[in-house]
Amino acid sequence: MSLDALNASVGSGSPSPVPPDRAGRATRRADRTGRATRALPPAGVLLALAIFALLVLAAIAPTLFAAQDPIASDPRNSFASPSLEHWLGTDQLGRDLFSRLIHGARYSILLGLGATLIGLVGGVLLGVLAGYARGVWDRAITRFLDVLLAFPDVLVALVTITVLGPGEWSLIWAVGLGRIPGSARLVRGEVLRIRESGFVRSGVGLGLGPARLILRHVVPNSLGPVLVNAVLGVGVCIIFGASLSFLGLGAVPPTPEWGLMLSEARQYLSIAPWTAIWPGIFITVTVISITVVGRWPQQRFIAKRSSL
Repeated sequence: MSLDALNASVGSGSPSPVPPDRAGRATRRADRTGRATRALPPAGVLLALAIFALLVLAAIAPTLFAAQDPIASDPRNSFASPSLEHWLGTDQLGRDLFSRLIHGARYSILLGLGATLIGLVGGVLLGVLAGYARGVWDRAITRFLDVLLAFPDVLVALVTITVLGPGEWSLIWAVGLGRIPGSARLVRGEVLRIRESGFVRSGVGLGLGPARLILRHVVPNSLGPVLVNAVLGVGVCIIFGASLSFLGLGAVPPTPEWGLMLSEARQYLSIAPWTAIWPGIFITVTVISITVVGRWPQQRFIAKRSSL
């Protein structure tokens, strides 16, 4: 190549072409970055997740946050205002309010998770049987669920607690049984949709038995919206359980349960309002954090399904 031709090519100012392999790598890198950015939850969801993680840690190991005994009473120090010794004050029996709230996280988290698990397991069993078996089973289970849905959740909880007696485990069963009809209807709808899909029909054509089809294909593919709904249901169970305890149908004194603490503090609002304010704040923050965490996968699931 001559010197004049080289100078002409340099002075022309035209950019040199990008090699195809380098352009492909840049495109793939940009795609991976975009997918990673979309996969990260927003800051609000991360904050709610951190709050819920702290509550779970407090439920597992409450002594990490509060060393005082939540049941030990000191009548001489009753209704003490918030101070360095008692960060959130004391109640009518002189018990440290902060310690009772931290230890109360165990009962509320256990209530939410336990009742949700009962509703999920019962709903999956009934929903899968009704949606896959069809016929007489479907009609019988559907009518049974309609009857249960006709009764208010409070009435179902009252009957359950009357039979089992008051206490934390009775409260979990009372709240969990009320979650079964809604979960079962949701599972039934998903099973009816998946039952007519191509891969299930192919499995039937290949001679797969009903049990194998249900366990390996129908149930795993129908649990997406059910699990999202279950996460949101944890907050509902917590606030419903606190309401029952507030009415005297759940935990019994001196259990440090948030709803029971609200019930005990309502008659002292004029002289010690902090005894009711802080349990209400803990319940509200817990339910909001769980709801925010559950809404994010719900929105992603809805967007993914609508794009199909």
